[in-house]
Amino acid sequence: MFRGVGTVETECSARKAGALVVTGKREVHTAESASGADDGQEEFEDIDLGFAKQQHSRWKMAEQTGGARVIKAGFNQDHSLVGICTREGAKIFDCDTVSCVYEHTEGAYSLLNMLNRTSLIAVVGAGEQPELSPRRLNVINTTRGSRVEMNFFSAILAVGMNLKRLVVVLEKKAYIHEMSSLNCLECLDTVPNPKGLCALSPNEDNCYLALPARTDVGAVLIHDALNLHALCQIHAHQSPLAAMAISADGNLLATASSQGTIIRVHVIPRAAKAYTFRRGSVPCAIYSLSFGPPQVFPQLLAATGASGTVHVFKLGPLERPPRSQLASSLLSAVMPPSMADMYEPERCCITIHHGCPPGVVSYCAVAGPPLETGDDGRPCLPRSNRPRVFVVTSAGYFHEYFLNLGSGREPGSFTLERECALISNPCDQVGAHFV
Repeated sequence: MFRGVGTVETECSARKAGALVVTGKREVHTAESASGADDGQEEFEDIDLGFAKQQHSRWKMAEQTGGARVIKAGFNQDHSLVGICTREGAKIFDCDTVSCVYEHTEGAYSLLNMLNRTSLIAVVGAGEQPELSPRRLNVINTTRGSRVEMNFFSAILAVGMNLKRLVVVLEKKAYIHEMSSLNCLECLDTVPNPKGLCALSPNEDNCYLALPARTDVGAVLIHDALNLHALCQIHAHQSPLAAMAISADGNLLATASSQGTIIRVHVIPRAAKAYTFRRGSVPCAIYSLSFGPPQVFPQLLAATGASGTVHVFKLGPLERPPRSQLASSLLSAVMPPSMADMYEPERCCITIHHGCPPGVVSYCAVAGPPLETGDDGRPCLPRSNRPRVFVVTSAGYFHEYFLNLGSGREPGSFTLERECALISNPCDQVGAHFV
């Protein structure tokens, strides 16, 4: 797929266009062909991690809330890797061992996105160095050391990747690219989106893209990024959107508004409301939402916010609600919108108090149980049946919690398994710390 370092100039066009690759002084227009698509697919299958394993250090556990050390953090599609962006560069860590598996130290980065556990990553500079413009997306093959640059007309606010699509979100536009060739397939005009809110399905078959549809209320536009057409619009909240996430199979969309008191889950593409969770009664900024992996049953949804509490909700099967809940739904239908949420049903959840420092931006991910390593060095059977929640804070700390799911509507419990620093600080260096 990558034939050397080049630059792809993205056109402001909603039509399908070939990528313009600049190699030295020559300009070569590349067009996707059947053989080229096959070659790209073979490269995806042949790519391994290619990350240079490094011995990681552990640091003492005092959270430093004075200033953000991490500009942005994010997990890959199966939540096995976490990447952080700092003013010194970008790093990727293995979530099971918390060891640094890749490091890119060219300067300050604002975005880092990974394609599963392959060696393909996408990074965006923070603009502190001339060569790391926030308008330039670098798609890097860490195994081969090759790079493709894609320049846009304004700052890149978000990037989404799966095996078939690459999505780049600007403040008023969203570009959909073919992953195998990086050709621009469609350019979407969006409402002003200064936070770069978006969610791309990890599933390449149910390849749905969620974008804000309005700025005054929490409306979501669902776009079919595979077949390139609008699918539906979901009116999720009365207040503007604050966070979104799509499940691993692409069938569920979770949203939270700027109020942060209610989290809703909708079924895609029917645009039907499936679950309503009450996080609390006091408004709170929601920083991140994350669905659990499909092998964990019941399916889980985690949320982090400015309160410092991590909430884990159990979705469970979609069943017809009891008569009492039907009565509440009818009552909420005739109530003013500002009071309707008071009658929404609540569900059991696991509340991790002090899961992260209050007011510190945090990012969460739900993962399955850790796997044992066989004699051949490959992961095999899980060590337990307890799912986990990973939390990474902007102060540069990684927290791992093990969950005990309660039966039925009984609340569950949690244990703090591990916490460590992802950013080295010489004055903090100590041995590993496990709780």
